[in-house]
Amino acid sequence: MRAEDRHLVALDIDGTVMPFGERDEAGVYTPATPHADVAEAIRTLHQAGHEVVIATGRAVESTLDVVEQLRIQPDWVVACNGAVTLKRDSLATRAYRREHVESFDPTMLLQRIRTHLLTAMYGVETAEGDFLYTEKMPSATLPRRQRQVSFDELLGVQASRVLVVSPDHALKDFLEISQALGLSRVSYAVGLTTWFDIAPTGVTKASALEVLRSQLGIDASRVFAAGDGENDIQMLQWAARRGDSVAMGQADPHVKSAAGRVTGTVFENGLLTALQERFPKLLTSVV
Repeated sequence: MRAEDRHLVALDIDGTVMPFGERDEAGVYTPATPHADVAEAIRTLHQAGHEVVIATGRAVESTLDVVEQLRIQPDWVVACNGAVTLKRDSLATRAYRREHVESFDPTMLLQRIRTHLLTAMYGVETAEGDFLYTEKMPSATLPRRQRQVSFDELLGVQASRVLVVSPDHALKDFLEISQALGLSRVSYAVGLTTWFDIAPTGVTKASALEVLRSQLGIDASRVFAAGDGENDIQMLQWAARRGDSVAMGQADPHVKSAAGRVTGTVFENGLLTALQERFPKLLTSVV
């Protein structure tokens, strides 16, 4: 592929590449899988020479699970909402190494949040990829190396992200608390209702992707990004400035407003439609 034709294709996972997994009444989690046509389109772009980058809020292990399901071997993967950038390395575990990790000391932040959410569950994903938690959290996308600790043991840890889960509070409560605490000093995303997902200051999917775009020498006009959640807003805005960004059809209105255009829902194979519109010559045969 000619350098001037090469794109950076940044794709969120849950709600974009595939639906969210489901949990039954017994609490057993069944992970979703990418639709075959979407996976084929992503493989076609990768094999043609485009820089396909999975950009997700998932931890490293569950991110690489999806990369393997897609049967691609991208050079770069962005996990933990931009806090961890992985580079392909055949000598590393699962062929990827942590090329760049952003972290911060969450002590003051945790102490301040706890004054408002005393009964919440708290977790810290460390810079090394471990997960420390006060109570088990209902998610299959967190690190597999986990250890239960006291709240005080979370203090002083170098964290790539902080998770706060409170079944006693609704989304509206969390947004009010974030405003009261002045959380603008950190980048945060409320993914599922009653979740805080807090990254180091200034760290988003967009910040990590911009570093890669510049490093790879890909012009901003040849950027494509797709997502559906709060944590995709900065990425969609970043791609839309000069390139192409697409919000999924089931996204909230303020997420859609951050994108350059809107496609169908994840259940309607909206990502496939958006990719075919951007890369018609490559993907017209994928149906």
